[in-house]
Amino acid sequence: MHYIESGVGAPLVLLHAFPLDARMWNPVRTRLEDRTRMIAPDQRGLGESALDGSSAHPLAGGDRAAAPDVELAAADVLELMDRLELPRAVVGGCSMGGYVAMAMLRAAPERVAGLLLVDTKATADGPDQQANRRAVADRAESSGTGDWLAADMLPNLLGDTTRQQRPEVVEQVRGLIEEQPAAGVAWAQRAMAARPDSTGTLRGFGGPALVVVGAEDGITPPQEAAKMADLLPDGELVTLPEVGHLSALEDPDAFTAAIGPWLNRIG
Repeated sequence: MHYIESGVGAPLVLLHAFPLDARMWNPVRTRLEDRTRMIAPDQRGLGESALDGSSAHPLAGGDRAAAPDVELAAADVLELMDRLELPRAVVGGCSMGGYVAMAMLRAAPERVAGLLLVDTKATADGPDQQANRRAVADRAESSGTGDWLAADMLPNLLGDTTRQQRPEVVEQVRGLIEEQPAAGVAWAQRAMAARPDSTGTLRGFGGPALVVVGAEDGITPPQEAAKMADLLPDGELVTLPEVGHLSALEDPDAFTAAIGPWLNRIG
């Protein structure tokens, strides 16, 4: 599993959104590396991480050819923590990364020192959303991602303010999407379609938790974030103005200002 690491201090593992890779966290990483040791992996099949799996972790069952599953993606991250000799870390994730973070919490709650959920949701997909994910996976496998995936996803991934006023962010996200391997895109979509409901998982986590959401997030809107914060016994909620589903990338200054005090309190 490929990863980016920098900084010193308490470890923070950040998991990226779909269909991006660990580079989405670069603006945040440069703002946090003076206070935390940040580890940002490319999830299975995306960025520079192999699709056939790097995980030999017992929680992965030793089956590298297993069906797409966020639990297997979580096992990859736990194996990376083993390699880095990190018994515990604050674990955060945006969108798909949040689903993987919640899978880590199910598999090994003792490894999660704190939970950061960014523009994500705890509920499973309904039948229509599952069918749409599988259709995207099939199209990616049959004809690649070309220009269509970025064109289809950008209007939903980014808030109105970003699309109107931050053209450099739009182009950055477009470039990240266009660089993702089609097979990894397909695997991730199928894994997300099959993921379970995580509301009980959050309800059972007694550690510190922060939920961050963009006010203009149309994929996992603020009301979904509020539900997650209410589920978490020690949960807090922050809503960031003028950003959408990729809040950390759209306004890294506002994002780091929001999570910095929380990291200081728990670290």
